[in-house]
Amino acid sequence: MSKILIRGARVLGGDPQDVLIDGGTIAAVGTGLTAGDATVVEAAGQVLLPGLVDLHTHLREPGREDSETVLTGTRAAAVGGFTAVHAMANTFPVADTAGVVEQVWRLGREHGYCDVQPVGAVTVGLEGKQLAELGAMHDSAAGVMVFSDDGKCVDDAVIMRRALEYVKAFGGVVAQHAQEPRLTEGAQMNEGVVSAELGLGGWPAVAEESIIARDVLLAAHVGSRIHICHLSTAGSVEIVRWAKSKGWDVTAEVTPHHLLLTDELVRSYDPVYKVNPPLRTEADVLALREALADGTIDCVATDHAPHPHEDKDCEWAAAAMGMVGLETALSVVQHTMVDSGLLDWAQVADRMSFRPARIGQLAGHGRPVSEGEPANLTLVDAAYRGEVDPAGFASRSRNTPYRGRELPGRVTHTWLRGRATVVDGKLV
Repeated sequence: MSKILIRGARVLGGDPQDVLIDGGTIAAVGTGLTAGDATVVEAAGQVLLPGLVDLHTHLREPGREDSETVLTGTRAAAVGGFTAVHAMANTFPVADTAGVVEQVWRLGREHGYCDVQPVGAVTVGLEGKQLAELGAMHDSAAGVMVFSDDGKCVDDAVIMRRALEYVKAFGGVVAQHAQEPRLTEGAQMNEGVVSAELGLGGWPAVAEESIIARDVLLAAHVGSRIHICHLSTAGSVEIVRWAKSKGWDVTAEVTPHHLLLTDELVRSYDPVYKVNPPLRTEADVLALREALADGTIDCVATDHAPHPHEDKDCEWAAAAMGMVGLETALSVVQHTMVDSGLLDWAQVADRMSFRPARIGQLAGHGRPVSEGEPANLTLVDAAYRGEVDPAGFASRSRNTPYRGRELPGRVTHTWLRGRATVVDGKLV
């Protein structure tokens, strides 16, 4: 593997520096570094970040390769600046055994665009009735540390308690999709003024908040780790903030789309805006931004949820829930958090690399940009402005809510252990 000299990059948004990559490692960081036989990347003015880590990606393989595959999903991740993703368990078959999680893990290793860490299901078949093979998945080659029935809530308190007790033995974490199913039967969008005016079934905030309140109490009782997926309401923020004030081992994520979009967009009846949890109010959006800025919410996770054209291009009630997000996540975070002054680039690295890697316990990712560290890096042209065109996506699906919207920032280069996966914004 050849040497690479990244010249004049603003490391974590700071002063310009040179970064020398030798093999899979950062060999030196400083000013005036010489190139020698290295390939030179002129990065004047661009921001150099550690490779991004996504805690919440739906790669769909096995079973729904019409939506996405491990190959296409990891290619989309690389374009978005990610060097590692956590693949959720709601595949067909469900990733509830050592065999399925190893299959996903090996596919990630074979394709090589980013590291793929499988998330194991909490319950068999995501049915919420019987614990899955948590220990076997942890002991497999995939080394699963995060377990989630995402797409469904583990609504049985006894099952959730048992899962928390089980993963405590090896330091794992349960990631909860907080949705009380009885409160969301027939729900189509956020419950509020807009749902009332449109006559669509309302999805109340309390359906999310009540599960989070229960689960942080259960985690505290057991002395285990709980992670809250895709936080979406101001009330959820306050519950997580309260739990953290108690010193409980609670972490939480927010999606890019919940940092930007509101339920007012549903007035168009465009199913591209149909997502779980639903788009909320402007007040919720502002609370989520503030919570990400002050650290109450630990990280940004994409909840990349690809769907084929026919599952979204239909009437609202019949449309699948979800949005693709890997290729636009960093741009949305720059728009909502950096350009607004709520976060600087070092804090973006914390929320999109350091913390998610720590929560998922991923070795070699979420590391400082310093000598001796693995060369998992992302170079961003923060001055770029451009319209989102899903026709050019690396993902197999196109269900983005940002079509035609101007967003800032563009990933120009991504390196996975020193190997370029994206150069000048294009896959290699």
